[in-house]
Parts: sequence; C-alpha cells; structure tokens
Amino acid sequence: MLQIYNSLTRQKTPFQPLEPGKVRMYVCGMTVYDYCHLGHARVMVVFDVVYRYLRALGYEVTYVRNITDIDDKIIRRAAENDESCAALTERFIAAMHEDAAALGVLPPTSEPRATAHIDEIQAMVATLIDKGLAYAADNGDVYYAVSRFPGYGKLSGKDPQDLRAGARVEIGEAKRDPLDFALWKGAKPDEPSWSSPWGEGRPGWHIECSAMSTCCLGNHFDIHGGGADLQFPHHENEIAQSEGATGEPFAEVWMHNGFVRINEEKMSKSLGNFFTVREVLERFRAEEIRYFILTSHYRSPLNYADEQLQSARGALTRLYTALRGLPEAEAPVESAFATRFAAAMDDDFNTPEALAVLFELAREVNRARDAGEPEQAAALGAELRRLGGVIGILQDDPERYLRGGDGGTDGLDDAAIESMIAQRQAARAARDWAEADRLRDALTEAGIVLEDGAQGTTWRRG
Repeated sequence: MLQIYNSLTRQKTPFQPLEPGKVRMYVCGMTVYDYCHLGHARVMVVFDVVYRYLRALGYEVTYVRNITDIDDKIIRRAAENDESCAALTERFIAAMHEDAAALGVLPPTSEPRATAHIDEIQAMVATLIDKGLAYAADNGDVYYAVSRFPGYGKLSGKDPQDLRAGARVEIGEAKRDPLDFALWKGAKPDEPSWSSPWGEGRPGWHIECSAMSTCCLGNHFDIHGGGADLQFPHHENEIAQSEGATGEPFAEVWMHNGFVRINEEKMSKSLGNFFTVREVLERFRAEEIRYFILTSHYRSPLNYADEQLQSARGALTRLYTALRGLPEAEAPVESAFATRFAAAMDDDFNTPEALAVLFELAREVNRARDAGEPEQAAALGAELRRLGGVIGILQDDPERYLRGGDGGTDGLDDAAIESMIAQRQAARAARDWAEADRLRDALTEAGIVLEDGAQGTTWRRG
C-alpha cells in the first residue's frame, strides 16, 4: 500500500483517499515574472511523478497546479520592463509551459490563474471578516487576525508567541498584530486593481491559493504539495484562511519537496549560482535533468553540479543501450522487477530505489541478449520501458536518444558519421590499421563513441 510522509503529522502513513478511487491534489505553481529555475523544475517533476504514479495505481486524479499572475514581484518586474503585467505574465506562462513540456511534465488537470478568481477570493475574504477572523484597516488593506485562529503553527511547528517576539510591523502597514497578514491590499498608483467592498485593490498572495484550491477541489481534499520553502508562512497561512472560512479540515496530506543546492550551497541570485531551466538545457538534455531530479528522494536536498548531470547522462546511456535494437514485445503480466519497483514507489515515492530496480532490469536485458535469448530480452526490455514510463523516462526511441547527443560533435551529421564508419570498416578489411585508427580517433574527437560487436559497429554521441 502506498505510504506518504505527511508534513502535517510528521510521519509516514498509508494513503487513503477521501473518496474511494479518486484523488484530488493541489500544488502551488509558479509566480510568473521570470523563467523557471531549477527549484521550479524540481517541483514540477516531483509532483508529475506523484501524478503519474497515482494514475498508474488506478486512481482518477484531479491535479490542480495554480499560476500566480498578480503579486508584488510581477508588478515590480513589469514596471522595470515598461510593460503591462498581463503582457509579462503571458510571456512567462508560455515559457513555463515550454520548459515543463521539455522536462516531460504532463499538463495538470486544471491550471487556474489568480486573476480569474477574484470573485472567489473576495468571497472568502468577506467570509473571514464575517467570522471575526479578518478585519479591514483604514488604509484599504484587509488583514487576517492570526490570534483568532487557534491552530496557527500546526503545519510548520512554529509557536506564534516565538514568531511574534521577532516580528515587526513594516511602515505603511496597519496590522493589529505583527503576525497578521494581508488578504486584500489597497490599490496603489499605477498598479492593477479590482473593485471590492473594501475599495480598489488586489489580493494578497496567500488568499489566492486558498480560494483557487477550494474552488477547484472543494473545502477538503487529499493532497496539497509544494516546495519546502512554502511550508511557512504560505502554507501555514493557507490552512488558517481555508479552515477559518469553511470550518472544515483543508488538505488531508501535505507534501513538501526539498531545496535545490548548487555545488553544496543554497541556490541564490546573490551568490551568482542561480540557474534557469533554459540555461541548463543549453548544456544538457531535458531527460538528463529529469533523471537527475529523480536520483534524490523528493524530501531530501538536491545538489546540482555539472558532475551530477554528467552522471545522469551516463546512466541514461546505459539504460537506452540496453533497449537498443530490441523488437517490439509485450511486457510480462507480472514480474519480480515490477513488484520491487512498486514497493519502492509505495514507500513515499522513493525514486532512487525505483531507479536501482530499472538498472537491475537493464542488466537482465543484457544478460538475456548475450545468452542468445532474444524473446526474453525483448520482453524484459518492454518491462523496462513500461516501468520507466511510470516516472517519465525511457520513452524516447533508443537509437534516436543515443545518436542525439548534446550538439558537441564538430558539426558531424548522421550521414557523415556513417560514412566514416564505413571507411573505417573498409580500412580494417584491408588491414590498414593506421587508417582505421585515424578514423576512429577522428570520430572520438568529434564526440562519437563506437562500439564494435558481433553484429557490426554501432555508434552513439558521447
């Protein structure tokens, strides 16, 4: 049975959906004011794997991943660029979709935008005011009264008294308590705004997710996910807002993926070690990035270094090499590999262990091939591809993948490579070893790896 670590209870427990056979999942998506970075890539891939595996288990999954298309960062960036917030966000939403598709991330069931849910946001704010959990300030802002919600801190484990001791009220804020946070922000000059019972303004960041998640999935749903950096205050505030407004439990299970580090340091623009997905894609293939993300358990820190991506490239090369040249076949109905793969994934989506099973399966494919058991090799290869698909890898054509490379091949196309291999074979047949070696060295210099076997010479880009 699938077990998931619940950040709320701080333990791993068997997963039981609220409605048999159906799962409702909400994941905090991107604030679209810039290109996606590696942290965003990890969130997208991690919860894509969760989505894929839940579906593989037979659940009907409603997966909602929101888009924050109005907030302070968006407004500042649009002003810097001298463009409208709408133009800025549309551009980066399109870029986000391109990056997600490149990484093999399936589209979510629904992708609500904050600006399309202003009515629902205002309705929730009004409910919180009516219940005495929020108040309108004289400056046009509406704040959540944290002290009125007794469960505040239950997700993060933080004590409100300790938080209050270190908090302060910023200039221009009209809070009654330093812990109170904005649900609605009064309009400022030259900022997007909407009419409301409290005057012109726009939503606060936290209320957007509470409104969108309950609108799309109901008051109480199965899984809420996001990066560890959102656990406090964003997700803590979501609980206060949603449970305060509805009087019901919010999310049953909370999942948080770990941070991304760069060469063992926290990724940060100020440290100059901040990478967008597009920058990494200039040097590595998308499936290599996805594989790299899967090599660490989703709750663990993920350390990015070029060496890690090179290792991912080598690992995928080994797996695709095992699949190379195999005919189409049916995967076994049951296998020990599938059982062990499922056991790994059932253990809180343990992708490193699942990958280890794939490598054992690849070794068995190679053993069957070397032993002259082509049908067995083909069936095992089909199983390797099927299990890989559950976590979103190994779906490319092996020959295309192995010959695709990273572009560092001195301009040699497939035809030129095939021609040089044919020339080398002719030189070997003529026992002109010097010419054969020269051609092999030239190909090696161009990043082409030759593999001589009983069936002839195959090649791949290194």
